[in-house]
Amino acid sequence: MQLDLDWLEQQGADAVLLEAVYKAFSDIPARLGVAVSGGGDSVALLHLFARWSAQTGHPIEAVTVDHGLRAQSRGEAEGVAALCQTLGIDHTILNWQRTEGAGNLSASARDGRYALMADWALARGISGIVLGHTLEDSAENFVMRLGRASGLDGLAEMTREFERYGVGWGRPLAGCARADLRAYLQRHEIGWVDDPSNDDPRYLRSKVRAALPVLAELGVSAPSIQQSAVSLRASRDALAYYMRKEVALHVTQEGGDVLIPHDIGAQVPSDIARRITLAALRWVGGGDYAPRNSFSGILSYDLVAQPRLTVAGCLIMARKGAYRITREYNAVKDMRGATDAVWDGRWQLMGPHAADLEVRALGESVHDVPNWRETGRPRPSLMASPAVWQGETLVAAPLAGYNDEWSVQIVADFTSFLDSH
Repeated sequence: MQLDLDWLEQQGADAVLLEAVYKAFSDIPARLGVAVSGGGDSVALLHLFARWSAQTGHPIEAVTVDHGLRAQSRGEAEGVAALCQTLGIDHTILNWQRTEGAGNLSASARDGRYALMADWALARGISGIVLGHTLEDSAENFVMRLGRASGLDGLAEMTREFERYGVGWGRPLAGCARADLRAYLQRHEIGWVDDPSNDDPRYLRSKVRAALPVLAELGVSAPSIQQSAVSLRASRDALAYYMRKEVALHVTQEGGDVLIPHDIGAQVPSDIARRITLAALRWVGGGDYAPRNSFSGILSYDLVAQPRLTVAGCLIMARKGAYRITREYNAVKDMRGATDAVWDGRWQLMGPHAADLEVRALGESVHDVPNWRETGRPRPSLMASPAVWQGETLVAAPLAGYNDEWSVQIVADFTSFLDSH
């Protein structure tokens, strides 16, 4: 389903934008979703992908998340539905509800939006979703993170392809200016809705958006900011490349644990050691982001006055010769699932599955396994390991060496995690 280059050359001023959507993914998913809020950026994204789909025959569907934070939001979502109907595109409206006690509203809405769209996509066999982020979004993120004293990772351009909640995401318009998208919509006589919260001074992003024209007068334009972010992304990727090499030389995976030598700081630059540690915490703990503020990422600093530390759903223990990063039992003690499903995002059990069995953490029942010490694994690691239960009866604990009818394996090891992130 290649884009016809002769057709593309005939599209005049639209050609650059159409080529951008064609390059949304390095490997185009068989079924593609388009996230549309009703704003100009996402409406342009929808229309561009509708033309791309018509030209290539590639199936697409659209989705809108109604956050319910403004009285007009439902009508705007229905407006997107009407546009999709005229374009012949299936469209779904998803409703987000804020969880009681949730923190930052913007962050909660963003995370909830991603989760809702991912569930929608997986249920419909859609493995990739495109987002309408633009060049200005990249510049705004850069300025906001600069104010938070972010380092290279924070200031680097938003990743244009990434995975979250089991779905691939693409930002095909990340190098396109908002004004060019508005001009595109005007050429095709397509309306859009401007969210008034984008100009609400109570929000930091709104303040930054208003400040960008002032910065442009000083020569600090959105394109120049974005180019700096692109350069930093290249530097970040280079550091990740060398981090993977050092992991292969110095780091050991033992079951679901990662072991990092005590003297890692003497063998590699401190920033590489920090990156290795944070990556290990993400893999073991299953977090989308590395921990902030409360943890330096330099194990010798954080464990100087204590033999163990809990952070990001992980337990870090200073053992002979190495720091062991294992799953924290309290983070998984209430986690239950079918024995044939992936547990805690990493573990797959093999054995005589049955409907009356479930998988949950071994916990204190490790003491009921007579030979657990012979495995050589620390008790905290085994407590957080997957075990098979029938009600309150322990059936199997593979990592603790109990019941050899059952075995367990990691679905994606630490090296695979590093390669994909």
